[in-house]
Amino acid sequence: MNILSNLLSQPTQNNRPKRQRRGIEIKSPREIEIMRQSAKIVATVLKEISELVQPGMTTADLDAYAEKRIREMGATPSFKGYHGFPGSICSSINNEVVHGIPSKKKVIRSGDVLKVDTGAYYEGFHGDSCITIAVGEVTPEAARLIRVAEEALYKGIEQVKAGNYLMDIAGAIEDHVKANKLTVVEDFTGHGVGRNLHEEPSVFNFRTHDMPNVKLRAGMTLAIEPILNAGSKYTRILADRWTAVTVDNALSAQFEHTVLVTETGYEILTDRSLV
Repeated sequence: MNILSNLLSQPTQNNRPKRQRRGIEIKSPREIEIMRQSAKIVATVLKEISELVQPGMTTADLDAYAEKRIREMGATPSFKGYHGFPGSICSSINNEVVHGIPSKKKVIRSGDVLKVDTGAYYEGFHGDSCITIAVGEVTPEAARLIRVAEEALYKGIEQVKAGNYLMDIAGAIEDHVKANKLTVVEDFTGHGVGRNLHEEPSVFNFRTHDMPNVKLRAGMTLAIEPILNAGSKYTRILADRWTAVTVDNALSAQFEHTVLVTETGYEILTDRSLV
């Protein structure tokens, strides 16, 4: 995987947490409570954006709104300035897969498949989440892609509990996507999240032997984020060195939650239904 192109979707090797077990940080009850707050800020912003977005707005409008709201709630945008990224959100439309840069020139239109990814840094900890929004009337193909992408996220989350493994998450996501004859983007993964925006472990959305199959422990916090394409799984990076697009111009959709591993299951920290 190309680390340069994955800076917002995969942990970097020089950004290690302070307390580690094989490089993976287990959060204390106090740290988890702080993460609940950072995640709630993210969930609030994404819920509000999903309700206000409409054709004619620009992605820069959404970016300005997100930054304003994050700061009003006492946090700072996790993404802005991260390895030079200029926005507080990633805004990716249609065939743009991830890391789209907000712009005054990028007008949102009815029928667009809009991905909005954002993070908030609050009292030393990050929350991270992404939604895909169907803008106005979208095609049946687009609606189905969005639905399956969100279902895939929850299929993965359902496998989260102490004693299960990362590949349980990956396999559940991959199986659901394949059953629906869509493709999983393999160039980008989920990740640990907490004191750093990207921590170990990498959270794959497909089965692989490239990384250790880590056993989940209570206190781990994971950003699970399946990305699905309607066509080829392959992507390429545009000249801005951030925006990834599908190689065949097919639509792409993504959903992400920050999830806490518990002894008996999971807690979705960025649950928008709770804000």
